[in-house]
Amino acid sequence: MSANLSLPRSKPELQGISSASITSFLKAVQDRSLELHSFMLVRHGHVVSEGWWAPYLPDRPHMLFSLSKSFTSTAIGLLVGEGRISLDDRVISFFPKDVPAEVSPNLSAMTIRHLLMMGTGHAEDTTGKMQVTDNWISNFLKLPVEHEPGTQFVYNSGATYMLSAILQKVTDQTLLDYLQPRLFEPLGIQGATSESCPRGIHIGGWGMKIKTEDIAKFGQLYLQKGQWAMKQLIPDSWVEEATFKQISNDSNTKIDWAQGYGYQFWKCRHGAYRGDGAFGQFCIVLPEQDAVIAITSGLEDMQAVLDTIWEHLLPAMKSEELPGDKEAADVLTQELHGLRLEPPRFHSNSTRETDISGIEFELEDNEEQLRTISIDFTEESANVTLQNNTGKHTVYFGRNEWYEGTYTLYMRKENVAFCSATWQDSNTLLLTLRYVETPFCLTTVCTFQDGNIQLQIRQNVSFGNEEPKTILGKVR
Repeated sequence: MSANLSLPRSKPELQGISSASITSFLKAVQDRSLELHSFMLVRHGHVVSEGWWAPYLPDRPHMLFSLSKSFTSTAIGLLVGEGRISLDDRVISFFPKDVPAEVSPNLSAMTIRHLLMMGTGHAEDTTGKMQVTDNWISNFLKLPVEHEPGTQFVYNSGATYMLSAILQKVTDQTLLDYLQPRLFEPLGIQGATSESCPRGIHIGGWGMKIKTEDIAKFGQLYLQKGQWAMKQLIPDSWVEEATFKQISNDSNTKIDWAQGYGYQFWKCRHGAYRGDGAFGQFCIVLPEQDAVIAITSGLEDMQAVLDTIWEHLLPAMKSEELPGDKEAADVLTQELHGLRLEPPRFHSNSTRETDISGIEFELEDNEEQLRTISIDFTEESANVTLQNNTGKHTVYFGRNEWYEGTYTLYMRKENVAFCSATWQDSNTLLLTLRYVETPFCLTTVCTFQDGNIQLQIRQNVSFGNEEPKTILGKVR
């Protein structure tokens, strides 16, 4: 594998996979209403197919959520390889000032290995309770450890945060700073970002953003057992250990989330393994097929994505080069060029616009903490100004088309968003906002009647209640 910034490209048939099978996969994604944002298939070290559903683009990073965990695991493996830590080091040994007055035997026995394998001994995920104050380390260590570490699997993002905290304690560097010369620079991964806890420790268990091809490079590095451009970036022993089943997590053999867990990697059916993140972020490695699949998404049913891969792509991977098929190749090219998530389109205008343009509506108390809304209509856009507890935010929605902007509404930091407005009928305006570096898409139905407004806000994916939130308001 070269040290170039991009992976080499090739035609599918040259790498033993038919163009028709990839087209079949893409059509199945559409037929099953799976909202993918990007897809990249690597075979024998070459990208043989890649696509982005506009307005998502190749040069734009995407939130990884728990796929971040696999990068944290890799950093720990590098630290072990440098002889600076051991997997059998006890967790409490790194944080003597944060250890509770009474240390239970189970907490005392917890090691780095247990953090990696999600076998800390906690009865439930520690993430929420860990964040009750700004000292996440202390909060984690104070929580009861109900079971002997290593005896049972509990998915626990707090454990991954503690890995990042240990790395920063040992190296005096953040997770990404540590990985920069060891992983990101050799792979040509540029612009990686991470969220941090209140004390400046990278979260580790979520919060990273990188591009789709960066995900594919990471998977290819693991497929090559840690070797890149003739250099051993990760010890091959670590790759083997991290992707080996370290702990059982379920007895159901029919789903990919029950095949066992390694060191922040999931085992899959068909001899594969993966890193993944909420709402469909995937780095899938298929050693037997010498393939890697990178996907970003905004969906709930992640198993459906894997099922579609196993059904359409897995059986199509042959050991020998296939004869060229120009017709199938042209169909695939057309399919890839046509990938897009279109804005809803009903009516571009309404006779009600002159009555409500510029009018400010005062909103009733609501959990979104929105106070007022006003909409100014221009020939090309609907400009929506919302006031919440952080101030006023104006968002520009293109009429029946995407308008690109950068906004902080509903987000802690500025994010690129594509926004569109369309009239479902003369009284009902539909607003769609896609934060394209995230899985999230918000739709707001605004209904106007007799000087009143009703907002129904829905988010496509969520960790909580996905029912629409209704907010009422009246002319101020």
